[in-house]
Amino acid sequence: MGLGFVVGVVGVVILSHAAYSTIQYRSLLKITEEEFSGPPMNVVVELLLGLVLCMWAALTVPGNFLSIKPDTDENRMVSLPGNLDFMIFNHRGKVFSSEMDMKLKI
Repeated sequence: MGLGFVVGVVGVVILSHAAYSTIQYRSLLKITEEEFSGPPMNVVVELLLGLVLCMWAALTVPGNFLSIKPDTDENRMVSLPGNLDFMIFNHRGKVFSSEMDMKLKI
């Protein structure tokens, strides 16, 4: 586990604690019959801190970006599959191409 993963877990724990604190604060207001005007300032600070930690972890945990250029060897999405038996060119879609040609000629 890297530092980014640990920071992400801490961020989620802080966000969970802020949610629990807000629920507890609202139940306290119901008991005292006061109106809810917003969460306390410490809950807002917890939310912002948890948000920053989770965003930082989300940007650092996935790893390095890969090249998207089609001519690189690392790009496996552009290369043809190893087994060409699954490539089908005779399907129902060929009916639409002849109808489209007919519409264009008219």
